[in-house]
Amino acid sequence: MITVPQALEKITGLFAPLPEEMVSLRHASGRILARDVAATRNQPPFAASSMDGYGVLDSDVKSGAKLAVIGEAAAGSGFDGNVRSGQAVRIFTGAPIPYGVERVVIQEDVTRSKDVITISQAVETALFIRPAGDDFKIGDIMSAPRKLTPADVALLASMNIAEVPVRRRPVVALIATGNELVMPGETPGPDQIIASNNFGLAALLEAEGAEIRMLPIAKDTPQSLTLALKLCKGADLIVTIGGASVGDHDIVQSVASELGLKTEFYKIAMRPGKPLMAGMLDGTPMIGLPGNPVSSMVCGYVFLRPALNVMKGLGGHPLPRELARLGQDMAKNGGREHYMRAALGIEYSQLTVHPFDRQDSGLLTVLSKANALLVRPANDPARETGEMVEVIRYS
Repeated sequence: MITVPQALEKITGLFAPLPEEMVSLRHASGRILARDVAATRNQPPFAASSMDGYGVLDSDVKSGAKLAVIGEAAAGSGFDGNVRSGQAVRIFTGAPIPYGVERVVIQEDVTRSKDVITISQAVETALFIRPAGDDFKIGDIMSAPRKLTPADVALLASMNIAEVPVRRRPVVALIATGNELVMPGETPGPDQIIASNNFGLAALLEAEGAEIRMLPIAKDTPQSLTLALKLCKGADLIVTIGGASVGDHDIVQSVASELGLKTEFYKIAMRPGKPLMAGMLDGTPMIGLPGNPVSSMVCGYVFLRPALNVMKGLGGHPLPRELARLGQDMAKNGGREHYMRAALGIEYSQLTVHPFDRQDSGLLTVLSKANALLVRPANDPARETGEMVEVIRYS
C-alpha cells in the first residue's frame, strides 16, 4: 500500500490542463479563467462625481457664499459649459465633472433658492471627485488562473470584456458496477440495493465544474464491464465505482488491464478507501473507487477534486486543511490515515470539531450530517478534548 500523499501525486500526475474555450460573459461565472485579460477602457472613463451636490471652484467654498446655478450634469448627460468663479452646476452621482469644476459640495451642505445656492457654515472637506481611471486603467490585468466570481464578472463587464477565455469543462464518465445495484425508482430484488454512489459523485463533480456522463450500471461480468468502458470514449476521466477490491466478483482491474490499463497503484493506506486504484486506459486517466458509499465519496473529495483542479489549470494541490480544537476525547488511531466524518463549528469563539462516534464506511446518514473530515495520521496517539487537529471542509 502507498500513502495518501503518494497516491495523490500519482493521480494528479495523470492529468494536464484542458484547452481553453471562449464563453460569453453571461456564462462565465464559476468558470476558470484560462489566461490573463486586460481592460480595454479606463474606469471611470472620465472624472466623475461621487455624490449628489454642486460642482464649484474650490476658491468659492466659503461660509455664506452665494453661487449662481448655471446648469446640470447627470449620469449619461454631462454639462458641456465652463464653470467660472461665482457659478455652480447641479451634479449627480456618476456624472462627468464639468470643465472648471474643482470640487463637489454635497447637497446637504448648501441651501438653494431658485437658481442660487448658499454655502453652509460647515462643509465636508472631501472633494467628492473620482479621477478618471481611479478603479482601473486600460491595460490593467485580471490574472489567471482563477475561478470567476460574480464580482469578477462585474469587473470584466466594466472592463468591456464580452467574451472570456476559460478552461473547457472536464468530462467525467461514471460507471457504477455490481449485480446488486438498481437505479433509484426501481424495485430492488431481495438481494439488491439502490445505487447511490454514482449520484453522490455526480453531484460532487458537477459542483466542481465537471460535465458528467453517467453510464448504465455495469454487471459483474467481463462483457458488461467491457462495454461500459468502451462507452467512455472521449471522456477526460473514467471513474469506476466498486469492483476494485479482491473478491471473486471484483473484476474492474482485470478487465481494464485486458483493455490496456497501465496501473499506477492499487490500494492505499487510507481509511476509508483502501481499495483505490488509478492508471491510464488508452490515453485516458482512470480511477477505480471503492464500492462502499462513504469510501467512494471520501475518495471523491480527497482525490477527484484535485484531479479536476489540474484539468482546470488550478494545480493538483491537496485540499486545504485547517486546525480546529477537538471537541471530545479520541482513542489511538490504527495503521492507516483516517478521514473521520465530523461536525465542524464555532464553540466559545473557537473553531471546534466533533468526530461522529459511528465511522462505518456504509453509513451515508453520518456522511450527510457531517460537514468536514477530521484527518488523523497513521498510528496517531490518543487525543484529549482541546487538542488541535487537522480538518478538511467539504465545501
